[in-house]
Amino acid sequence: MIERLFSLLPRRRGAAPIVPEKSVAGRTLLLMITIMSFLSAVTLGGVVLVQKSAIAWSADVGRELTIQIRPVEGEVMDSNLRTAVSLAQTTPGVASARALTIEESQKLLEPWLGAGLDLTAIEIPRLVVVQLADPVDADIEGLTRNLQAIKGASLDTHAAWRQQLNTMAGTIVLSGLMVLALIGVATVLAIIFATRGAMASNREIVDVLHYIGASNRFIAGEFQGRFLSIGLQGGLLGAAATLLFFFVISTAAGNVLSSEAGAQMGVLFGRFALGIDGLIGIVAVIPVIAALTAITSRMTVRRYLSETS
Repeated sequence: MIERLFSLLPRRRGAAPIVPEKSVAGRTLLLMITIMSFLSAVTLGGVVLVQKSAIAWSADVGRELTIQIRPVEGEVMDSNLRTAVSLAQTTPGVASARALTIEESQKLLEPWLGAGLDLTAIEIPRLVVVQLADPVDADIEGLTRNLQAIKGASLDTHAAWRQQLNTMAGTIVLSGLMVLALIGVATVLAIIFATRGAMASNREIVDVLHYIGASNRFIAGEFQGRFLSIGLQGGLLGAAATLLFFFVISTAAGNVLSSEAGAQMGVLFGRFALGIDGLIGIVAVIPVIAALTAITSRMTVRRYLSETS
């Protein structure tokens, strides 16, 4: 019952707790937890951004089809293009269809052939871009059958691209979760070392408490309360730093996305807008880190006391 008496007795002003609140170990642990919280929140935010971008990619790709018409001897390309556009527009579930111009088709080849090439003397395949109003109800099979009437025409549903996008996004998300797990393991190890160090530096106080009858549960609770406070402070600082980080990145992204490198980053992470789900995930890091710190310290203290008793 001695621990209940200790909890009821008010501490005198200036009395030091079992774990000094401003010890070097406490400050170091606070800095470490802040860094780990920041890394965890940034990783989580990155995973959310990639997942949201992947969903947007998949939806965009799923709403678009491409009809390719290859040059065939004896066939008039312009006539085949008009026929393909007409067949696509009359297909149920299709919102619009248009043929790309020669200039647009040549621009699509620039990444492979280079800019400035004159391709007017070469017959190149032409494309018809089809936008679907509802990918579920669109009659893709019917459009495929109708296109057989046009020599050299084929329909690309971009299914392979969607599969590659989903695979890439899934790999990034899984990698992010693995990084989160590693950060969690590193945090637990750091808390264990810090707790054992605090126990060793306050061994005399712990011995006195044992001598007057304090149980291991009471002593572990004192350490748990102190480390819970450190975990909350570190989680709050890490989450605040993460929100500031994404705010700065999203603000800067608007100025650099016009460049090629910035555009690629924009494709992968969007505009670095976390949204409500991302903000909730970052805020959730605070109680998770605090609980992890408190539980780990309590278990470490009880095991340390059982080993030394």
